[in-house]
Amino acid sequence: MRRPAPASPEPITTVPGFRPLLAMSALGFAGYALLLPSVPLWAVRGGADEGGAGLVNAVLMLATVLTQTTVPTALRRIGWRPVLIAGVLLLGVPSLLFMTTDQLPWLLALSAVRGTGFAILTVCGSSAVAALVDGPRHGRAIGLYGLSIAFPQLVLVPSAAWIADLDFRVAFTLGALPALAVPFAAALGRRLDRLDAEETEEASATAGPGRGRVVLALVMPSLVLLAVTTPGGALLTFAPQFAGAALAVAGLLAFTGTTALSRWGIGSFADRYGPRVFMAPLLAVCAAGLVLCAWAVADGGTRPVVLVLGMALVGTAYGSLQNLTLVAAFAAVPQRAHSTASAVWNIGFDAGTGLGSLVVGFVAAGTSFSVGLLTTAVVCVVAAGAVLAVRGRTAR
Repeated sequence: MRRPAPASPEPITTVPGFRPLLAMSALGFAGYALLLPSVPLWAVRGGADEGGAGLVNAVLMLATVLTQTTVPTALRRIGWRPVLIAGVLLLGVPSLLFMTTDQLPWLLALSAVRGTGFAILTVCGSSAVAALVDGPRHGRAIGLYGLSIAFPQLVLVPSAAWIADLDFRVAFTLGALPALAVPFAAALGRRLDRLDAEETEEASATAGPGRGRVVLALVMPSLVLLAVTTPGGALLTFAPQFAGAALAVAGLLAFTGTTALSRWGIGSFADRYGPRVFMAPLLAVCAAGLVLCAWAVADGGTRPVVLVLGMALVGTAYGSLQNLTLVAAFAAVPQRAHSTASAVWNIGFDAGTGLGSLVVGFVAAGTSFSVGLLTTAVVCVVAAGAVLAVRGRTAR
């Protein structure tokens, strides 16, 4: 059923606090995106195998997921401003320490610290969108927020292997960019602390749903997100290893470019038609793209056109479903539970990224990257079937 078009008052970018959010997110994700392929390569340079290289980003995401569960409580008890400042510093500063060692245990420890900062950035960033912008425009606001995240990845992920190949010290210096976001984090934090103070007074007289019911309402969006971020994490981590440097750049450029455009472009459709109608078809698109990628790297060979096309299809689903699942998560819970929705959504996102790095890495160590990618394609097909089953049941 078609929804009425939402009202469009002032542009979303003029909403107080939204521009500092975009700047903080762009700098934060610049450091994250550049190091996602670079640190596993640095681990291989230090003697790690494919499993050890995959473990680097798996530990990053494990620390992220564990910390994300605590962020809503930290925001309530400490406030937005100090939490945001701590987040960008924890994400950025450890990058400089990678220059001191290429030994796997130290790389894992530094990755865990960065994961703590990344957890804060991700949960607070998506929560801030919901706090700053009214509900009927969440799709478009998430799309713009997604651009601030995706643009650094569009530029830096494809070039990360090339930069690292030239000089890892350059990669690790640029990986500290999140620390430059401290002024933007402080400005955004002040705005959100004021909004929280106003909302606390209004909400004190009414009771909301229990925490268990809130989490239950977020299960389906989180599982869909988990299904698509698992292959996404694998491609971001291992593209430089199963393709040559030039082809890895082309494939990652196709992946990050379609991710950025689709995450932004799907926003208006999500606001108009709702997010759920698009989920199963996009999971099928992701599975098809993964099959192409697996074929492209099968038998130790490389089919360049097929690989780039496959990564573009996966990127389209990856970006679109990021937007759609976050819109669905915010719509499933009342406003006061948006920070919890953001935490649960981000756990699904980062758990998927870590699982993709870990599972595909260990499968590839025992068989091949082709088999690992096909495994994630099966996950997408199963998730699409689950979405269709749930929609069919609720339609009766």
